[in-house]
Amino acid sequence: MGLFKRNPFGHILFIKKNLIRVFAVMTHKRYRGFNSLQIEGSEIITNLPDTNVLFISNHQTYFADVVAMFHVFNASLSGRQDSIKNVGYIWQPKLNIYYVAAKETMQAGLLPRILSYAGAISVERTWRQKGKDVNEKKEVNPNDTENIKIALKDGWVITFPQGTTKSFKPVRKGTAHIIKQYKPVVVPIVIDGFRRSFDKKGLRMKKKDILQSFIIKQPLDIDYDNETIEEIVEKIEYAIEQHPSFLKVIPAEEIIAAEELNKLRQWEY
Repeated sequence: MGLFKRNPFGHILFIKKNLIRVFAVMTHKRYRGFNSLQIEGSEIITNLPDTNVLFISNHQTYFADVVAMFHVFNASLSGRQDSIKNVGYIWQPKLNIYYVAAKETMQAGLLPRILSYAGAISVERTWRQKGKDVNEKKEVNPNDTENIKIALKDGWVITFPQGTTKSFKPVRKGTAHIIKQYKPVVVPIVIDGFRRSFDKKGLRMKKKDILQSFIIKQPLDIDYDNETIEEIVEKIEYAIEQHPSFLKVIPAEEIIAAEELNKLRQWEY
């Protein structure tokens, strides 16, 4: 019977485990080999509870961001310190990791449908349809929030509060409502370099030898009962470094220095 054990969404864990293994092996060199993923804060992952954890992050590609998180989380839980060296950490992956994704994205082709089995919580976007913003927002599907509740009760959930891969877009209030209602441990993550490395979907590599960064921050201190939705939204914007105050003109010297650093990246195993 253990072979056909299912998670709360009806997915057979044996199949999910092997899907994660296969995709991890296939994608490992995208982050350690062709490019270099620099990680900070992996010790935070090891100290988290097994359930009711919500990861919030900025978003740069549809799939590469999430895949990187599966790598980093499992490597950290296997004892690796700020490293995904040796993909053997994925042999016994954490199976109760879920990620929130737009339903239209997860239904756009065979590969996204397969990837959804690895842990997608498909939601209907209320403000966007077929890649374009809509003037009249749809009502929130109550099944979507219920599925997120189920996932949090079962394990860890990854979400991208801006709901788009474009930088400095507003954080959606839905994430704040989920935080206030279900009171999860909220862990911010800030990523960079993925947009330069991959195409928008995160399936095809655009450039190699890119320095990618993955910073895990300490859980947010949130007063679930007294903080307003607007206050939580602002706290999220600062935590994932997408608040308008982070918009600034980057000096040309810094850009040149960053480019030189990328040129100096070497494969290290």
